[in-house]
Amino acid sequence: MKYNLRKIMLKAWKTFRKTKGISFAEALHRAWLSAKAEEINEKRIQQSKAAAGIAEEVNTWAGWKQKGFEVLHGTKALFNCSLIWGSKGDGATYKASFFGASQVHTVTE
Repeated sequence: MKYNLRKIMLKAWKTFRKTKGISFAEALHRAWLSAKAEEINEKRIQQSKAAAGIAEEVNTWAGWKQKGFEVLHGTKALFNCSLIWGSKGDGATYKASFFGASQVHTVTE
């Protein structure tokens, strides 16, 4: 697999500047863990989506917010999935909830 080295280096610098008390080598290590976890996380999401029988576009609450959408109040996630959080450097996992495109609306301000 080929990795986007520019993206990895930018993430390393961002982590280094944001996180006090770590060396640049540690920031680079965390950036590589995140890059390697992306492929694994995508596979886990697709497997969970297929197991739940979901065909529509899905994203997390924060992912929809970044795209300019808002999850409807009171809606429940279509499925949950355990993902790797590489940016902490320890390969810890977290549980992410995914919402479908039918459960969101555009943000109006």
